[in-house]
Amino acid sequence: MAKNLLIVESPAKAKTINKYLGKDFQVLASYGHVRDLVPKEGAVDPAHGFRMRYDLIEKNQRHVEAIAKAAKGAEGIYLATDPDREGEAISWHIVEILKERGLLKDKDLHRVVFTEITPRAIKEAMANPRQIAGALVDAQQARRALDYLVGFNLSPVLWRKVQRGLSAGRVQSPALRMIVEREEEIEAFVAREYWSIEADCAHPSQGFTAKLNKFDGKKFEQFTITDGETAEDARARIVAAANGVLHVTDVVSKERKRRPAPPFTTSTLQQEAARKLGFTTSRTMRVAQKLYEGVAIGDEGTVGLITYMRTDSVNLSADALTEIRDVIARDFGTRSVPDKPNFYQTKSKNAQEAHEAIRPSSALRTPSQVARHLDDDGRRLYELIWKRAIACQMVPAILNTVSVDLAAGSEHSFRASGTTVVFPGFLAVYEEGKDQKAAEDEDEGRKLPLMKPGERVPLERINANQHFTEPPPRFSEASLVKALEEYGIGRPSTYASIIQTLQFRKYVELESRRFRPTDVGRAVSNFLSSHFTRYVDYDFTARLEDELDAVSRGEEEWVPLMEKFWGPFKELVDDKTESVDRSEATGARELGTDPKTGKPVSVRLGRYGPYAAIGSTAEDAEDKPKFASLRPGQSMHTITLEDALELFLMPRQLGQDKGEDVSVGIGRFGPFAKRGSVYASLKKEDDPYTIELARAVFLVEEKEEIARNRIIKEFEGSDIQVLNGRYGPYISDGKLNGKIPKDREPASLTLEEVQKLLEETGKPARGRFGKKAAKKAAPAKKAAAQAAPAKKTAKKAAKKGTKKTAKKTAKKTAGKAAKKTAAKKAVAKDAPRSRATEAPGADDAPF
Repeated sequence: MAKNLLIVESPAKAKTINKYLGKDFQVLASYGHVRDLVPKEGAVDPAHGFRMRYDLIEKNQRHVEAIAKAAKGAEGIYLATDPDREGEAISWHIVEILKERGLLKDKDLHRVVFTEITPRAIKEAMANPRQIAGALVDAQQARRALDYLVGFNLSPVLWRKVQRGLSAGRVQSPALRMIVEREEEIEAFVAREYWSIEADCAHPSQGFTAKLNKFDGKKFEQFTITDGETAEDARARIVAAANGVLHVTDVVSKERKRRPAPPFTTSTLQQEAARKLGFTTSRTMRVAQKLYEGVAIGDEGTVGLITYMRTDSVNLSADALTEIRDVIARDFGTRSVPDKPNFYQTKSKNAQEAHEAIRPSSALRTPSQVARHLDDDGRRLYELIWKRAIACQMVPAILNTVSVDLAAGSEHSFRASGTTVVFPGFLAVYEEGKDQKAAEDEDEGRKLPLMKPGERVPLERINANQHFTEPPPRFSEASLVKALEEYGIGRPSTYASIIQTLQFRKYVELESRRFRPTDVGRAVSNFLSSHFTRYVDYDFTARLEDELDAVSRGEEEWVPLMEKFWGPFKELVDDKTESVDRSEATGARELGTDPKTGKPVSVRLGRYGPYAAIGSTAEDAEDKPKFASLRPGQSMHTITLEDALELFLMPRQLGQDKGEDVSVGIGRFGPFAKRGSVYASLKKEDDPYTIELARAVFLVEEKEEIARNRIIKEFEGSDIQVLNGRYGPYISDGKLNGKIPKDREPASLTLEEVQKLLEETGKPARGRFGKKAAKKAAPAKKAAAQAAPAKKTAKKAAKKGTKKTAKKTAKKTAGKAAKKTAAKKAVAKDAPRSRATEAPGADDAPF
């Protein structure tokens, strides 16, 4: 057994480090977090100093056992989990587990950190161990406790007031609010018309265009001309004034410098990878993790190619700076190396300056040298990181901008601008991607012909162009991460998990790589913004992050911070649970009146998603309303009365085929086509509102063909059949379904073989004897359970000599239970369906 035990988080990292440390060390992985709060209410106890109850994470239990076994025989234990708050917390949890098991007695315990997995970095870390940083652990504990308390207290309110299965998170909710508010801005936006006027100039050496910048002696603004008639009148007057030529009145040439962007932090890497590579935040972090943990590079063996990818620092080590400057001089010339290194200031209030920015672990490993050892994603991301790190230490680019003013008569003038690169500097390696170019960079790459004041430039034509203002764009992953960082909401390690949670919960959807809130997401956001305003406020969330950062620096205690948050929050939760009306919470809208029935038409958010209703939905309404699910792409916030009424056109009669009626409708499990008594589900690409007769007939006949070919083999005197299923052949007797070995031809099976297979592999079949039957029995069972207390009451009453009263009470209570069950069944039958609900939890935790 090895003398020392070193614990890291990932098996890939363990494998790499194991090669560096030699036979005196055993390197094991914890596979991330080893403990988490117990997944039920009461895991955080505010009444007792926010005491937290932890339990081993089941999937990692065997890894914990391996660590405990190795720790038992080791003299020294080295905790080398990641160099951030999460990593510090994992080390602390491992120590707590080993303490509880009495495995730390007379052991040397060391905490070591390294931001790159290279022999030099690991050797240096092992020579400089430290103790676990209690302040970092406290900050992580506080963050986890806050996320848990918000999740387990706010989510049930959403269940009662909006829809079951919803959740609210401390950081997730302000992020959702950003997306929803942007959508509301877009919906409220009213486009404005405006016109621009441009001149096509026919200079002898090169044609170019110029924009009108002075009209009737005044500066030409965006909304100077707002209609076509005025634009045409202005164009005609300028043409007449110019008389075929424009006069050069001024030529201005100036040089400016553009400096390189800082090396990557987590958020800027996520933004650039989204812009330039089309990566999602989670994909970026997954690929970066592999590059950090180690890649086999020929004779070098396995080595970490980049530094730690969760950081908000823009610092670079002295060794890295020296190496980068050497590479610049070698590959781009000494003129591209500045006199002294470029240093950058982070925008983050709590940047861990002891960490480094994301950079290659060795700048000498160029992208071309390592490309053959990487997959396509790894190659592209490594190249992005390498180029950014090299460029950040290069001299600025020198650009020359030329602006030329050209007069059309005495009252009007145009301006043309062009920017050329005089010296590329860092642009020879890398240029930062932008969603929109800055105004000063609009003409970059455009070169104008040489002109001088007094010169006459032939005018080819003048164009008037119509434009309309556009609404603000929806958030992309890159712009959302940027906004979260600017507001100080969340931290680098949480951005990917925030976005994943919003998508997983179906609060947002990606359309053309932009986030659009769903109706459920809007209902959640609007409910929280209206009733829990403070807790989705951007400034409040950012201040809370700052206070958590203060805890991590040892400047503030975590329990008083928790107490300050918990009291007002719990009081508000209790108040809103009782006081808020559900219809207000879900954002129900009255659209108008149904012309056929005269009844009100509304859209609402139900248990299974948004739906339209004709008639009163009040519980005491005399007539039962009609319901219809909204179509994909429709929103209850923008749907019109006409669109809502179309939803009630189902079922649609399409015509006849083979003497039978063919129709299409929408049922409990989605849209379907029907011919006679045969039903067939529509495919994803089929729209029940536009599908035609021929397509519906095809789907029905396709189902009939499948049914005809379903039975492969039957056995006389037995219920067992060999059948074709969705996932291939199987055997069934109606009660049990069994597997068929891959090496057997289904049609060749004998009765004895299928009986044996059913006995060995059989599982309950769905249907009359399977899971559905159990579900159908549940309401009756529930009614019996609700009636049980009544029987108990009756028994008790009988002992007192009131047998008649007891029977009456039991009958009455049982009847109520049955009615309640029947009512619930009716609601479930009529309302649109969706996915199963899930327990509330703390969605902001990055593990």
